[in-house]
Amino acid sequence: MAQTIKTATDNKPTIAVLDGFANAFNAHDVNRILSFMTDDCVFQASAGPDVDGEKFTGKEAVRKAFEDVFKTYPDAKWTNARHFISGERAVSEWTFTGTKEDGSKVEVTGCDLFTFRDGKIAIKNSYRKNRPAISKT
Repeated sequence: MAQTIKTATDNKPTIAVLDGFANAFNAHDVNRILSFMTDDCVFQASAGPDVDGEKFTGKEAVRKAFEDVFKTYPDAKWTNARHFISGERAVSEWTFTGTKEDGSKVEVTGCDLFTFRDGKIAIKNSYRKNRPAISKT
């Protein structure tokens, strides 16, 4: 039986992985999103009580954080994605749009800084512009 040999490039991020991750977000498919992440993954949200935003550690905590985003913005979309890779790190730039239950809309640019381990996302550190929501008028 032939043995598969893992090469160094197997552990590096690729544009295909970053596109797949972004597509999973736009599909609101939390299981698929988490399939791109390590079991001990960390998500650092763009806002929160700490200097680096709110931090979620482990798949279950990250799952809940992402599910909460989709509840808050049922029509959430990340468009205009552009990705950059350097070694085990990657950056995705995007435009986020979403509408809250009260009808207020958000449209902001932002980026995610990723750290990869064993070919998966270990850390997703999110940043976005701070812009007031546009009321539904």
